[in-house]
Amino acid sequence: MRDVQLARVAEQYGVATSYEDWRGRRVPVGPDTIRHVLRALGVDPEAPDAAAPRGLLPPAVVVREGKAPDLVLPGSARGVVETADGSLLPFDPGLPLGSHVLRVTDGGVEHDAPLLVVPDRLDPGALRDHPRLWGVMAQIYSVRSRASWGTGDLRDLAELADWSARDLGADFTLVNPVHATEPLPPVEPSPYLPVSRRYASPLYIRVEDVPEYARLDPARREGVQRLARPLRERGRTADLLDRDEVWKAKRTALEVLFEVPRAPGREAALRAYLEREGRPLVEFATWSALAEEYGSDYRAWPGDLRDAGSRAVGAEALRRWPAVEFHRWLQWVLDEQLAQAQATARAGGMGVGIVHDLAIGVQAGGADAWMYGDALVPGLRVGAPPDEFNRLGQDRGGPPWNPVRLAERGYGPFRQILDQALRHAGGVRMDHVMGMFRLWCVPEGASADQGTYLRFDHEGMVGTLVLAAHLADAVVVGEDLGTVEPWVRDHLADRGVLGTSVLWSEQDGDGEPRRPGDWRADCLATVATHDLPPVASFLSAEHVELRDRLGLLGRPVEEERAGAEARVERWRRLLVDLGLLDEDVDPVADPAAVVAAMHAYLVATPARMIGVALTDVVGERRMQNQPGTTTEYPNWRIPLTSAEGEPVLVDELLADPRMVARIRRTLGPVGGGHGRAL
Repeated sequence: MRDVQLARVAEQYGVATSYEDWRGRRVPVGPDTIRHVLRALGVDPEAPDAAAPRGLLPPAVVVREGKAPDLVLPGSARGVVETADGSLLPFDPGLPLGSHVLRVTDGGVEHDAPLLVVPDRLDPGALRDHPRLWGVMAQIYSVRSRASWGTGDLRDLAELADWSARDLGADFTLVNPVHATEPLPPVEPSPYLPVSRRYASPLYIRVEDVPEYARLDPARREGVQRLARPLRERGRTADLLDRDEVWKAKRTALEVLFEVPRAPGREAALRAYLEREGRPLVEFATWSALAEEYGSDYRAWPGDLRDAGSRAVGAEALRRWPAVEFHRWLQWVLDEQLAQAQATARAGGMGVGIVHDLAIGVQAGGADAWMYGDALVPGLRVGAPPDEFNRLGQDRGGPPWNPVRLAERGYGPFRQILDQALRHAGGVRMDHVMGMFRLWCVPEGASADQGTYLRFDHEGMVGTLVLAAHLADAVVVGEDLGTVEPWVRDHLADRGVLGTSVLWSEQDGDGEPRRPGDWRADCLATVATHDLPPVASFLSAEHVELRDRLGLLGRPVEEERAGAEARVERWRRLLVDLGLLDEDVDPVADPAAVVAAMHAYLVATPARMIGVALTDVVGERRMQNQPGTTTEYPNWRIPLTSAEGEPVLVDELLADPRMVARIRRTLGPVGGGHGRAL
């Protein structure tokens, strides 16, 4: 009887009691996991009324534009919509797009809920105007230049986008998340585990592009350059990236620039930005100022500072106002440089421009968790169940949204994050897009395979995404790899959200590669992702040896190596059969020829977008990230290098004829100035 009650409560709150794994097997979830997840959501699973209906209205009502609301109200109830501008309208089809409030009166009692009116389908101009788009994918922190301070920055991004547009005909540049990082070292290396998705990381600022740098006297300008020189020297090597040293130097330089008097026009622009951002920016900057003293996990702060809305926090913000102002100023500088990167990309001829990546989560003690409070679930960590490539599952580290609390807030926190990502972009990639339907949640302290799925109202989540992208006229790509319910892909395609199809995963039930005509059209087609080895490493099975050394294999290394080699051979045969690769090419000896053939294969698919990894076109062999590891592998600290292990700088992409020739050969029919004609 208790198990029946637990199952009913779990169903009421969207907690899965079983799931289908990557092999298609039904796996039950242990009752202890279910209870832990429910309690983290604030639900007592033993309470007699835990499974009872929660009220007349759902936490939020979502209506597609032009369609009749499907909410059924009692016959005695009367509903009216208070729109965003304060107008009152009947609860009927024809409501304007946006976030409103539904007010329902029944029996003299008034009930209200957020009401979202969202587009039925996303139809961005770039996809209307171009039958196909292609672009370069890069981890921008790894793409350095002679002028950057040891890690790639927003000027490097602008120059990469401009070069790939003008010389290669690219339509977009897809980059890693540039979300906010800690205000003081140590800096978390993973761009997918930020302190905030609402704001950006000042690590990406090009110091010399801040206009106040030009106003420094020669002595202070030389002082700034003394900070940069050792970082630039290291940036000309293949040594691992050191974000801590870079941020120490950049922060010192930026503190100098912050004190420089701004010209009247600059001061007016700053004030306009601060007014636009309002309270959320003050809260983020306050968290940053407090984190400088108490650490970047607010859960370890003094008790009266853990509530972002408390009077104690307000008093501390006033006491530390110069530091709060500094962090607000940093975000303004970032906003300007993000805008310049997008403007440069579009001026170079890109139809889309920069496509920013939105991470699935944030640090449990970071700024977003502090600012958004109960909209996130403490005690749970977002992850992924075991799959073909990660047999132990994944623990991505951050807390999930609380489905009920987020909906009660009209999906406002999610919308703020989306608006920020799209402000200076032509598109957004949604990491683990299935998280808008359900998220694999792992109780803190448990292993990644000991979790369960937490379900969301996908109409609200996807509707919020489509609304934000519609207003920005942006392309949306969802990363829908791994264990995905088939209907999820259908729903996203119906809403105009592209999926992600990865060459290595496109195979039938017998493991044979799919022919290009069998691929779906509504997708971004790529050879691999940042969580998979570069092609050169995949072809040689180096990745198998790496995972064996790290203890990540779920079967003997000999079996794993044989499976990897068999997969490469199947793809080699297909590429030869299609006339894309010469029969006598040895994939291990000539990986560039295979990369070119694979890109030619992608061109033969009906995919609406094609993404080419910069690592593959320069011959990089090292993985950016090895799932299942933290400190065991230098994740997210790998600089861009060539097949010979030499550093590749943006300057070389622009000027070195040998490098450009190699890239053109490796791109095959995708690039060479023909991209927009595909």
